[in-house]
Amino acid sequence: MAVRIRWSPKAVKGLQEICNFIEQNSEFYAILFAKRVFNSISNLKEFPLSGRIVPEYHNPNLREKIFDNYRIVYRIKEDVLEIVAICHGSRLLRL
Repeated sequence: MAVRIRWSPKAVKGLQEICNFIEQNSEFYAILFAKRVFNSISNLKEFPLSGRIVPEYHNPNLREKIFDNYRIVYRIKEDVLEIVAICHGSRLLRL
């Protein structure tokens, strides 16, 4: 089941904020972090159900992939997988 991945504006903003924070110390590691995030979700095109169901919501179409200390939350729609948020695991999830 191949789907396409789309990023919500909120998720893009979250990734930008994380990278901006990392960039304060190292531009190299900020770029590396962003690349690793994209690599970590690339297999979701073929395996959209591979992420766990978000425990706070109990919705089988709302899932997350854990990457380092971050939660990448996505919603499964018919032919689109939408990244809805990326946040540090210690923060409250707000969708």
